[in-house]
Amino acid sequence: MRKVVALLSAAAAVAAFGGASASAASDVPAPENVGQGKLVWSSCNDADTPALQCAMLEVPVDYADPRGRKIKIKVNRLPATAPKDKQQGPILLNPGGPGSSGLWMPAFVSGKLPQDVASTYDWIGFDIRGTNASEPHVVCDAHYFEGERPDYQVSQGSSKAWLAKAAGYAANCAADWSWLLPHMTTVDSARDMDSIRRALGVRQISFYGGSWGTSLGSTYGQLFPSHVRRMVLDSIVGPTISWYDHNILQDKEHQRRFDAFAAWAAKADSVYHLGTDAASVKKAYDQVEAALRTDPVDAAPAPGKIGPAEFEDTFYGGGYNFLRWPRMATVLSAYVTQHDTRPLAIAYNRYAAPGGDDGAFPAYNAAQCNENAWPRDWEFWKKDQAKVNAVAPFYTYNNMWYNAACMFWPSQGNPAGRTKITGKGLPPVLLFQATEDAATPYEGGLAMHDALPGSKLVVQTGGSFHEILFHGNACLDDTFTAYLRDGSLPTGGGRIAKTCAPEADPDPVYVTPPPALTGKSATGAATDATPLAPTDPEAVRGALH
Repeated sequence: MRKVVALLSAAAAVAAFGGASASAASDVPAPENVGQGKLVWSSCNDADTPALQCAMLEVPVDYADPRGRKIKIKVNRLPATAPKDKQQGPILLNPGGPGSSGLWMPAFVSGKLPQDVASTYDWIGFDIRGTNASEPHVVCDAHYFEGERPDYQVSQGSSKAWLAKAAGYAANCAADWSWLLPHMTTVDSARDMDSIRRALGVRQISFYGGSWGTSLGSTYGQLFPSHVRRMVLDSIVGPTISWYDHNILQDKEHQRRFDAFAAWAAKADSVYHLGTDAASVKKAYDQVEAALRTDPVDAAPAPGKIGPAEFEDTFYGGGYNFLRWPRMATVLSAYVTQHDTRPLAIAYNRYAAPGGDDGAFPAYNAAQCNENAWPRDWEFWKKDQAKVNAVAPFYTYNNMWYNAACMFWPSQGNPAGRTKITGKGLPPVLLFQATEDAATPYEGGLAMHDALPGSKLVVQTGGSFHEILFHGNACLDDTFTAYLRDGSLPTGGGRIAKTCAPEADPDPVYVTPPPALTGKSATGAATDATPLAPTDPEAVRGALH
């Protein structure tokens, strides 16, 4: 019965889209005069960065039809301040997602570099098509992530609800955005980058991208190799793996990171009182999730309730950023030892509460569902994902339902897969990868290095940050700085050109909650329940789910 409900919704989605099938995106670059929009800069009125300038760039929806319908890309820049003869041109920045805003990056990334390097570049941020401040802003279901949502675990009998929810989301997207969704692929965003280059009036650009931004950067380099001056890819999506298989790799790596968290918390039993072995910590996690099934917690100041799905969403981010571990352990300790739900509500509001639809989830689905042919049969998913769940129960079903709209996406997906990356014509690319990265597993860094013959791979052995630059690790950051300064690369040969040590585990601290969770203090200042800004050290930037 659950399959019938889901397939009826899926049929509606296809009908709304006209039964279209995503054609293979051409890897032939668009002509130089396509997307020749203009950038008219004005102040962004940013109090923290007064020099920041903003503009909108008009680009074609379909680069094969350059005179057809147009959309706009939001772009900002922090201009170079070095003498003209010292300037090195623009560097475009993307944090990943796909769909995360890049407008915060010029000030942030340039601020992490010595002034003698930062001042030589024009720092360019942008929001990819359909997201954030670009126009139009794609919204399919603004309430899709609001709690309390169905339980992720199929053992709880929630599959029928999730199938209907995912199929309904796909149908909702198709109903309003059938004209744009097939043109929200990585290739389309890469061509938008070249439109930005042309509008800037330069022959070459440099690029820094993290997470999905590595797929965007490598795709741009494949389409426009002669327009690349320097390129840095941080926390890398493997260039050949399908998105479905990439998610399975994530599931297994997230399990390893959760195991590492449990072992860390067990060593701090004197602080958290969860037990002296990892199994006891995991038991506490399961105990809290089970309790939330019958007694969900008020999510205030976010709307709705925190049930098991919201609880899982609060915790999986520890696989991206281990600075969250003390707060995660506090959530379990407070609930299990005192039945205090305040730390859970704080953590949910900081890490997982929906903050409004920024277009990122439609962009995520449009890219992933279009760029590969996904399994369309729920029976296949159910059996295949059960095998993964047997070895990686922490994250598998969470990740499965997050991606389930691809089962019903109105276009069938590209059977040829993503753009093939060969590195032909590219200058040397600098790659950064942590061995314990859960979102973009280590295999992706190795595969990208193999695909780009002139690249240099820097590996953080034992590192687990997702996007490993800008966390204060001098070995990593100094390598990045040297490359941007004058093109210097690590000199090591072989597959790995340089290795760097990981950061130390965080100190085990019980994070005491404030007296009340109102979202504001009595003075009007933001409390600990306020969601993180992108530059907060605990924030996850540009993460693939």
